[in-house]
Amino acid sequence: MTMKEDIESALAVLRGGGVILYPTDTVWGIGCDATSSEAVRKVFEIKHRPESKALISLVGSEEMLERAIGREVPESVADFIRKAPRPVTVVYDDVKGLAPELLASDGSAGIRLTGEEYSSQLCLALGRPLVSTSANISGTPAPAIFSEIPQEIIAAVDYVARWRREDTGRVLPSMVVKASGDTITILRP
Repeated sequence: MTMKEDIESALAVLRGGGVILYPTDTVWGIGCDATSSEAVRKVFEIKHRPESKALISLVGSEEMLERAIGREVPESVADFIRKAPRPVTVVYDDVKGLAPELLASDGSAGIRLTGEEYSSQLCLALGRPLVSTSANISGTPAPAIFSEIPQEIIAAVDYVARWRREDTGRVLPSMVVKASGDTITILRP
C-alpha cells in the first residue's frame, strides 16, 4: 500500500467521525478530527483518560495553525519552533478552532506543527487539525514504536495506518512550551 492510499483510507475513517492509529513526528498517535466533539470523546474512552487531562492536536501547515488558534502566530513563537532541535508542542491561549473537549479550563490548547510526512499530509488532506495522543492507556508508558502498542489500543481504533509500522527508531517526546503573546515559557524541555 502506498502512503497516498494509506492516507485515503485514514481520511475516510476520520471524515466519518472515526478514530485512527498513525505515525507522527514523535511517537505513534491515536487521532481523530480535532473539531469533532464526538470523535474526541471516543479518544478519551479508548485511552481511559479523564477529560480533565488535555490532548494535543497536530497541524500540517502554519496556515492551518493560524486557523486553529484564530490569529497569526507571533514571530517569536514561529522562530522558536523553526530553530528547536526537536518537535515543539505549543500551548496557545484562547484557542477558537478546536472541539471544546480539547481546551483547558482557561481556553488554552496544545498544538504542534508536524514536520513528519505522513501526519503532515494527513492533516493537510483532512483540512483540519488532528488529535494526537500517545497510543497507550492513560498512566502507562507511551510506546516508542508500533510493535510496543498494546493490542487493546489497536483493537479499539477504527483504522490502523500501514505507513512506518516497521520503523524501529526511537524519538524523544516533543518539547512543550506555553506561548502568551510574544512570551515563551518552557513547560517540558
